[in-house]
Amino acid sequence: MVSSSEESLNNGGMISSPVPSFESVQEMVRSNLPYIPDRFIQRSTDEEEEEDKSRDVDMSVLSPQIPIIDLALLSMADADELQKLELACRSWGFFMVINHGIPGEVLERVKNSSAGFFELPFEEKKEYSFDLNERQGYGRPFMASEEEKLDWSDSLTLRIHPYHFRRLKFWPTTPTDFRENLEAYSNEVRKVGEKLLADSLSLMMGMNKGGLLGLHLEIEQSFRLNYYPICRNPDRVIGISPHSDLSSITILLQDDDITGLEIRHAGGWMPVKPILNSLIVNIGDVIEIWSNGKYKSVEHRANTNEKKARMSLATFFMPAKDVEIEPLNHLLDPQGSKRKYNKIKYGDYLTHSLSKKIEGKANLLSSKSKDQAQ
Repeated sequence: MVSSSEESLNNGGMISSPVPSFESVQEMVRSNLPYIPDRFIQRSTDEEEEEDKSRDVDMSVLSPQIPIIDLALLSMADADELQKLELACRSWGFFMVINHGIPGEVLERVKNSSAGFFELPFEEKKEYSFDLNERQGYGRPFMASEEEKLDWSDSLTLRIHPYHFRRLKFWPTTPTDFRENLEAYSNEVRKVGEKLLADSLSLMMGMNKGGLLGLHLEIEQSFRLNYYPICRNPDRVIGISPHSDLSSITILLQDDDITGLEIRHAGGWMPVKPILNSLIVNIGDVIEIWSNGKYKSVEHRANTNEKKARMSLATFFMPAKDVEIEPLNHLLDPQGSKRKYNKIKYGDYLTHSLSKKIEGKANLLSSKSKDQAQ
């Protein structure tokens, strides 16, 4: 899917000199930079060795795949499939969706036009540069300081729905079918997201159909296209640092032939192997708060590799900014379990979280009530 013209990068050396600009990892790769700049080195050799040991132990006891949920069965109110979904959300925080109803050609077209955008010259992509006030555009959305470590990836962030949040000046006009294909995919994936929230996830959380969707008031949908260039020393960098999502749920479309996503599970990092035309769904911070921690937003990260660039297309579904999020009364233990999270307006939670680099579950931990944060 993604051009591999960057494969000529020879960055295996341990030179730690700065480079003039960190605007684009892809451009560093294209320029044949002969080293990895300090600000991108996030793992030491000792950490790599320790992580390799951890992964070897974990993979010997873990299932090789996250739960797979058949959306067609969920649509028919299949009790067994709903039980599988509940277990996936409680024990994993991630699941893979098949039979979701999005035509394969829609998925293929949006991936092709997304790959085409990243094949453009840097100067063309810069026309859509990220705007901190709008929180949209091409570039680094989470660079909060000049000292923080940087991820080995580039991205394009767009607000999709409601329509009045769109700023078409950030929507690429090249490739010529980019807007059309993103529109088609975004409409289809919104149907999947709203159906999950309105039906299965509402029932799972002890609500009537439509209950969970209604809590959002007006659901907001954002899109982030991630591009992970190759790296000759991929164990020293991270494509996207470990984090949980600020959303209610996130739906991810990824390349079918490259494994890069890893989730934290059973004390280690577990790779998520792609299945053709499937979607990955994960629980976000909002549902963890509403469920009082019963369904957790799980940390995840993206790795790079030395052979082929990779892409992922993430769609985030969130409540309206004025919605106050807090544990739902009916999900509190009748024996008198305490609320693990304080009430907070979602817009405030979002602003606070995006004011710094998202690391692990630090943002969610900061919203815990005092007795739970000990």
